[in-house]
Amino acid sequence: MSEKASNIHPTFDKILQRQDKELLLQQHAVCIWMTGLSGSGKSTIAQGLEKKLHAHGIMTAILDGDNVRTGINNNLGFSEEDRVENIRRVAEINKLFLQNGIVTINSFVSPTADIRNLAKNIIGEQDFFEVYINASFDECAKRDVKGLYKKALNGEIKNFTGLDAPFEAPENAALEINTAEQSIEESVELIYNFFHSKIKQHNK
Repeated sequence: MSEKASNIHPTFDKILQRQDKELLLQQHAVCIWMTGLSGSGKSTIAQGLEKKLHAHGIMTAILDGDNVRTGINNNLGFSEEDRVENIRRVAEINKLFLQNGIVTINSFVSPTADIRNLAKNIIGEQDFFEVYINASFDECAKRDVKGLYKKALNGEIKNFTGLDAPFEAPENAALEINTAEQSIEESVELIYNFFHSKIKQHNK
């Protein structure tokens, strides 16, 4: 055993457990993991879903790619190694929230099956629900809400997902939302209806 490992003494068995927190909050915690291209609508849908769940008495936390990179992950770049570490840390944060009975809403491009499986393995398959926010590269480029597609197409951004870096669409997502066909309000409603019974199962 390394010196580092021998100096660590977890106390998970001595603290209040997840079921205690869920009973207090009268909800069942799940991880809603939204994946899709930049500009597909993930963040906007996450914000709408948070408001709707909050209005129905559900305690939530949003983890958004840009927000996370201004804080706990502000030391990471966009190399393959840093992208993996970004998602690893996010998954560990999810796990902490879930252990405290809180529903997490995630908004991350997370472009490959491997990187999403990394998150699922850390969080736990039973708690991890993948939601594919589906919008084509052309549709996202037309929206270009952050101006990133123009820069990428002009060669100013390298390894841009969907252009010169791959995006692997989920094959077995729990739910798929097509934002070219559904409004933000309709998308939020579909996700809310899908998860409501899974979250409120502890309610009186």
